Amino acid sequence: MKNGTIRRKGRLAAAALALILGSGTAEAQVATPATDRPVPMTLRPAIDRPATVFEGWGTALAWFAHVTGGWPEAERTRLADLFYGPQGLGWTIARYNIGGGNAADTPPYMKVGRAVPGFWRQPAGVTGKDWWRADDPSMWDWGQDANQRWWLDAITARVKQPIFEAFSNSPPWFMTVSGRVSGAEKGSDDNLRPGQEAAFATYLVRVTQELQRRHHLTFRTLSPVNEPNTSYWFAANTQEGAHWSPARQAQMIDATAAALKAKGLAAVVAAPDETASNLFVQDWAAYPPATRAAIGQLNVHSYGTVHQTAVRDIARSSGIKLWMSENDTPLSGDPEDLTGMATPLAFAEHVVGDLKRLEPAAWVFWQAVEDLSTRKGEKGSNWGIVKADLMGSADQPHAIHVTGKYWAMAQFSRYIRPGDRLVPVDDMDTVGALSADGRRLVLVHVNPGLSPRPLTVAVPGRWQRRMIVTDAGHKAAEVAGDVAPPQSIVTLVLTR
Repeated sequence: MKNGTIRRKGRLAAAALALILGSGTAEAQVATPATDRPVPMTLRPAIDRPATVFEGWGTALAWFAHVTGGWPEAERTRLADLFYGPQGLGWTIARYNIGGGNAADTPPYMKVGRAVPGFWRQPAGVTGKDWWRADDPSMWDWGQDANQRWWLDAITARVKQPIFEAFSNSPPWFMTVSGRVSGAEKGSDDNLRPGQEAAFATYLVRVTQELQRRHHLTFRTLSPVNEPNTSYWFAANTQEGAHWSPARQAQMIDATAAALKAKGLAAVVAAPDETASNLFVQDWAAYPPATRAAIGQLNVHSYGTVHQTAVRDIARSSGIKLWMSENDTPLSGDPEDLTGMATPLAFAEHVVGDLKRLEPAAWVFWQAVEDLSTRKGEKGSNWGIVKADLMGSADQPHAIHVTGKYWAMAQFSRYIRPGDRLVPVDDMDTVGALSADGRRLVLVHVNPGLSPRPLTVAVPGRWQRRMIVTDAGHKAAEVAGDVAPPQSIVTLVLTR
């Protein structure tokens, strides 16, 4: 408060002096407030030290795909174009959710889209939990989950070399302790019944194999556990989930690797898909050497960012590829806003931080489409990058709202492309990537403040430069100049 008072008195004194001297209006002579003055910045990308080869951007399909894949053709096609089309975000990665599925007589209790069906069929008259046989064709139902599977075909049609990962949130209900795919009675308890690791692995691998055959694609990875070492997953939850202690994780990873090998699939195990980096480190520390060797790709989510460089180092020392396989970052307390910049800026800062600290080979969004909450007069939130009424009837029109977060993502995914290599940049608000031939350098810079930032790029040689901006007045638009406006996301594309 005291400093603010001094600054105000100083400006008033300057104005009075200007009037006394007769040098024009007082306003014309008042200095621009310090917070609004330009803050020049020099960015120094280390193009001589390219690091991780980047594979691309994408989303988990799961809930939103389970809903929107059944929408009218024009609407679901528009969504697929927005995310995977060449004029959209240019995503190349998709994570397909293999549902567990509750018992048919379980009253519905999950939120919209979250009851992803399983591919099993329970014969009439059987009871209990020990009836399922993987080698009995009558106990499989390959007609399930048509809506999410529509997205597999839509992505294959739009992306030249898509990367598909299959992942699981929960075993089928009959393999669980609680009889619910939302978790055990207590969130700290493991929910897979003891001794069911091989059966669950067989289920996941058989689904992966059949989807490959039916949809003419290849799953590169299979992730059997999701955010396992947390207390999120309890029976009364409204989504699928399962707790796995590190010891049970190791057993499940081993069983999945063995099942993949037995079926002759090229897919490898991805794990542990932990919610936060510090939990990832705990899980990895507890795995025996044989389990570590069974993992073909390391997956971590970035809802918790403590120890991210430790995860990076685990990937480096083990020689295993690392993905940031799930995140969405709405600004806490920010009400649903389709055009504002508060959440897009927070989201962009988070992406920059992930790429700088984790140095992952991919960055994958959670749910690209989220439910439009303000339709019910609620405050809502800014999860998702597109909003729509997911609770509306499938055969009725659905308004599709592209949010500011979509354009924030475009600043990254349209320009940092598969095959580029991440490069260190000496500014905490900037991430860089260099093309394989070294002739295109991309820098994404986030300016969350109130001062414009003239940007100088210190790289040797002659480079042509383009600037793309998302702020309150631009949606991933190319603009002239070299200044990052206040509260903006700027992509610089340098070519030579």
